[in-house]
Amino acid sequence: MADTATTASAAAAAAAASAANASTDAPPFQLGKPRFQQTSFYGRFRHFLDIIDPRTLFVTERRLREAVQLLEDYKHGTLRPGVTNEQLWSAQKIKQAILHPDTNEKIFMPFRMSGYIPFGTPIVVGLLLPNQTLASTVFWQWLNQSHNACVNYANRNATKPSPASKFIQGYLGAVISAVSIAVGLNVLVQKANKFTPATRLLVQRFVPFPAVAGGVSGLLTPLIYASVPVLVQGSLSVYVSGVGLSRSGMKDLGGFERNIAELKVLEEIMEMKSLKQAGILIAQW
Repeated sequence: MADTATTASAAAAAAAASAANASTDAPPFQLGKPRFQQTSFYGRFRHFLDIIDPRTLFVTERRLREAVQLLEDYKHGTLRPGVTNEQLWSAQKIKQAILHPDTNEKIFMPFRMSGYIPFGTPIVVGLLLPNQTLASTVFWQWLNQSHNACVNYANRNATKPSPASKFIQGYLGAVISAVSIAVGLNVLVQKANKFTPATRLLVQRFVPFPAVAGGVSGLLTPLIYASVPVLVQGSLSVYVSGVGLSRSGMKDLGGFERNIAELKVLEEIMEMKSLKQAGILIAQW
């Protein structure tokens, strides 16, 4: 009788696990792979929504340890019965949002990708404040570039050590670029006698966009590196040298492939930064 009850209980548990898996739309779990297909716009959109999901900012230390342990169990084939694909995807999402992929250390909350919008939005609002003084202009541009620099550093490629001087150089270049452009354009607008007061006010509202973009890309300051090119220079050098392009052990690439990889990395970084700065432009309307 006891054996029959045990068998029935095990069958019920297996049926419940199967039902739980079937009741969700979660695809079969793949360790280290995106949950959503990257061949369609919708899949990529859902993927990046997962990356910037601010709910991961409120994950407790205990929940993080459970997620990491669950993935370790899956990796070593010791996963307990009844774990669903949804649970595995959720665990991977939590781990990737909080821990650096190279060092496995926790990323400081304001510098995580999931914290980019919650902590970056107040800075954007500050950049758009009307009737700013010279001091407030300098402060908000400095704060924005400091946040950008910290995000870049916290999410850097840590497989190859880079000297601190490179990051300091990039940070100073970004701040000087952004502040110089913002202050210079404000002065030029104020001295433009041909502008009516309404036109002058409208033009001044667009000043933060070229200032921030200049600080991020460094394209307007050819004599110095700015935040993105220098702050990720250590990461790019890994790509240029053909090392670390894939954490799964990809072999070194040839010269042509390395050039393509370098350009692709720069493209992705500039697209990521442009998303935040585009909000400044949209807010003007």
